[in-house]
Amino acid sequence: MRRKRLPARDDFTKIPNGCGGIEDRMSVLWHYGVNSGRLTPNEFVKVTSTNAAQIFNMYPKKGSLRVGADADLVVWDPNGSRTISAKTHHQNVDFNVFEGRTVQGIATHTFSRGQLAWINGDLRAERGHGRYLPRPLAVTITRR
Repeated sequence: MRRKRLPARDDFTKIPNGCGGIEDRMSVLWHYGVNSGRLTPNEFVKVTSTNAAQIFNMYPKKGSLRVGADADLVVWDPNGSRTISAKTHHQNVDFNVFEGRTVQGIATHTFSRGQLAWINGDLRAERGHGRYLPRPLAVTITRR
């Protein structure tokens, strides 16, 4: 029996990018983290923005609300709910790992660099608005 040739075997850029679900991760984390009492709302903010920006050495340009930061902001409705489905998501895949789950806690508005990109399920992001952000190297100090 012949083995099927994998498209990524000779070109790593053809490796699939993980699994779908990025659009829903914050609602899932709020639902199963904050609503269950495992996370506080402040811990949710740290986990989803501040800590990630620090890990990628982009804080305080990202992950904070202060003068000089990029003005990325999510307006959150902790009581809003929706049922997750591949039929209604905006990801470019035909499945969703959270298919059929109803979550409580949803984004109502998203701003990217101060510009409205999402409002109540209506994606308004403009092609080309995103930009590459170089990450400075993290400095590690070791003791001798």
